[in-house]
Order: sequence, then C-alpha cells, then structure tokens
Amino acid sequence: MQVLDRISRFIGSTFAYWVLLFAVVSFLVPAGFTWLAAYITPLLGIVMFGMGLTLSIKDFKEVVKRPFDILIGVLAQFIIMPGVAFLLTMVFHVSPEVAVGVILVGCCPGGTSSNVMTFLAKGDTALSVTMSSVTTLLAPIVTPFLIWLLASQWVSISFSSLFISILKIILLPIFLGVIVKLILGKRIEVGIKALPIVSVVAIIAIVSAVVSSNQEKIATNGLLIFALVFLHNGLGLLLGYLSGKLFRMSEPKQRALAFEVGLQNSALGASIATAHFSPLAAVPSAIFSIWHNISGALLANWFSKHTKENVNESIDDAESSTSVL
Repeated sequence: MQVLDRISRFIGSTFAYWVLLFAVVSFLVPAGFTWLAAYITPLLGIVMFGMGLTLSIKDFKEVVKRPFDILIGVLAQFIIMPGVAFLLTMVFHVSPEVAVGVILVGCCPGGTSSNVMTFLAKGDTALSVTMSSVTTLLAPIVTPFLIWLLASQWVSISFSSLFISILKIILLPIFLGVIVKLILGKRIEVGIKALPIVSVVAIIAIVSAVVSSNQEKIATNGLLIFALVFLHNGLGLLLGYLSGKLFRMSEPKQRALAFEVGLQNSALGASIATAHFSPLAAVPSAIFSIWHNISGALLANWFSKHTKENVNESIDDAESSTSVL
C-alpha cells in the first residue's frame, strides 16, 4: 500500500512532464498513437469513474457550510472562462474550428488538477474540491447551454445531443463510482490509491490521440492555438484570483478560485470535440491539458513560497484530490 501510494504521488506530481513528453512523441511519431482516438470517450469515463470513487458526503457539506463561497466559485467558473474564450476568438479572428475548440474548453467545468494545485499552493483545498464537484455535476446542463450560446454562430449546435453525451461521459461514470464505493467501502482504498496512475495514463492517452490525429493541423495552426491557450489560461488564473479578492475572500480562498477558474477539465473538451465537432476543435483542449498543468504547477510553487504565516486556514489533507484532469 505504501509503495503504491508513493508511486501515485510521484506520478501525480510529475504529471505535466509526462503529458508534455507524450505530446511531443505523438507529434513526431503520429502513426503510433492515432489508434487511441477511438478510445477517447471510454478513457475519460474511466477518469470520471475514479472521481466518483473519491467523492464523499464531506465534499458536499461545504455547500451548506459556505454557500456564498461556492456560489461565487461556480459563477466565476462558468462566466470568466467562457467569456474570455469568446472574446479571444473575436479578437484573433480565428477559423470556425479553432473558435469552437477554444470556446468548448472554456465552457467545461473545472478540472480536479485544480485541487492538487490548490493544496500545493497552501490554498483552501476543501473549497476547491467542492467547487470541482459542483461544477462537474452541473456540466451536463450548463456546458451544452454555454456552447450553444457562444459557438452557434460558427457551427450548428444540438443542445440535446451535447446534454446526453456529457451525461454519459460525466454523470454516469461518477454515479457508478459512488455506487461502487458505497458497496465496497474500505475495500476500495487500494483502488483509490492507484487513481492518480490511472488518471494520468488515461489523460496522456487522450492528449496523444488528439495530437497524433491532428499532427498536420497542429504544425500549421499550433502557434496560434498555443497563444490562445496561454492567454485563456493566464487570464482565467488572474481573473479567478481577482474575483476572490473582489468579494473580500481570504487569501487561501482566492488561491482556490484562481486554480478552479483557470484549470479546466480539458479532457472533457477533447472528448466532446471529437464526438461532435471537427478534429481540429479538439486541439485547443489537448494543448490546454498540457499547458494548464505546467502553469498551475509554476503558480502553485510561487504561492507556496510567498505564503505568510497567517495564511494557513482551511488547508485540507487533500486525500480526496489525488486524481488529475
């Protein structure tokens, strides 16, 4: 158990490097990874099943205990990132495929990597975990609506098909994970310890599939898409932090909001794009998956080194935050 725990922690802490490595390899040798494209949705389902295994009543007690904080976090998540994405597509006059891809990743819920980054940054991890859970559960309704609202000028959007797709990809696996945890109880602990390994492998496979399948298009449009992702992620982190400051939240809460807003469930974005839009629309999500873990780790390290002695409230043990998205 201790060996598995150490391996999981190592894999989780070096996640960004593994994603970057395999993204480069799949770009250079695309033929070795294109077969993974058929498994993008099942792979994300495995990750969400793992999230279901980690959920507990404690995560949702925070909603009752701190409804204002959760409300601000959820509103910031679903207003800032979609709004910034839409503005960036307007400013840069990108192609319809790229525009849809950028907006799509902006409309996704927060990724659970935000929980890990918040913990490393000495932020309010309990708040981060609850916000990730709430936005993820709201995603089947909110994400399709936002995509329809912001991207329908470029492509035809079917709210119902997106709703059903996200329901299958997110809620069904999470629900199954919760059921399995209730049935097996403590016997599932070994499996939970292995979740970072499973999540990292699944997300690496998703990113590799998208990169290899779009190698030529990335070679042509990659620089522009990376610039959009860089700005999108950076503005999300900044505006998330400032939204906490605007509502006079404590420093740990501000840090939690920064990561919760700036780090997206980009694997979901890649899965939706692959299933409903053009292959190029999945590229912003793939690049976001690489970059937001790098930027998040850098910011978490900076926050950690600039933590005052009185900024230590509400730091959870983060045992429920071991999955990475």
